[in-house]
Amino acid sequence: MSFFSKQFIDVIQWTETGDSVLGWRFPMEDQEIQSGGKLTVRDSQLAVFVNEGQIADVFAPGLYTLSTHTLPLLTNLLNWDKAFQSPFKSDVYFFSSRLRMDQKWGTATPITIRDREFGAVRMRAYGIYAYRIDDARKFYRKVSGSRGVYPVSDLEGQLRNTIVGRMTDAFANANVNFIDMASSQAHLAQTMLADLGPVFADLGLSLESFVVESISLPEELQKMLDQRIGMNMIGDLNRYTQFQVAQSMPIAAANEGGGAAGIGAGLGAGMVMAQQMMNAMKPAAPAEPQAAAAPAAPAAGGATKFCLNCGKPIPKPARFCPECGGAQQ
Repeated sequence: MSFFSKQFIDVIQWTETGDSVLGWRFPMEDQEIQSGGKLTVRDSQLAVFVNEGQIADVFAPGLYTLSTHTLPLLTNLLNWDKAFQSPFKSDVYFFSSRLRMDQKWGTATPITIRDREFGAVRMRAYGIYAYRIDDARKFYRKVSGSRGVYPVSDLEGQLRNTIVGRMTDAFANANVNFIDMASSQAHLAQTMLADLGPVFADLGLSLESFVVESISLPEELQKMLDQRIGMNMIGDLNRYTQFQVAQSMPIAAANEGGGAAGIGAGLGAGMVMAQQMMNAMKPAAPAEPQAAAAPAAPAAGGATKFCLNCGKPIPKPARFCPECGGAQQ
């Protein structure tokens, strides 16, 4: 009578209720699986039969009738004949193999890479990736084990830290300057996808996509880069000053009295400063030769007149010019 009082399981299935669970163990308790029972593995699921801690069979999506034909490995483990009809006990684990999208990764603190233009650069990066369980046997052995429920959150930290650890080498070996990284994000993402693929596969996972959304500098370095870009954009300081004056003219015209005067004074000071900077950057002009000294004028002390012949100044009483000897009146 004890045999007939046992509870037998006729249908084994898992209906997922959310996105937070990767693995789930079918509740067996003291129940046994009825020979000829049904196993339903839905699309995007995998089922693993474990007997006494050893994986017996792995089932892909489909509807199965549990018998010696559908459980050949389990039959060999239990030493059953090929026509067994008795119930059996085995742990059944379901794994969700559908795509886990919009998984976020990012650098908690800036990482340092070597840059050909700036030398060493500290940068931040973040993005998203998508993965799925590809090998249920390997995932059970290396990750989930015999836990009744394995949530997605238990795996996120491991994957995120693995990505950041590999990102430093991948970005440094990409031979791309930081200035050009924004236009090379797709290339860097493909590099990361190829580099991380084997790491995910070792855990029974398949990395389906990897996206680099943003690459940035810490705030203090970003300010310095903005200043450098601004100076390169200014170029000709004189033309930049003229442009600023032209831009400020409508503002000055719209203000009356002190407002316009204040703007005008500010523009004037800015132009003077700009001119001084331009003059300071110009090379110094060569010194001009000094002019020949003018002939000394006659000493003051008496009246003078001019020679009638040569025009030189001579004392007024003189009758002959001391320069040319010409007679004077």
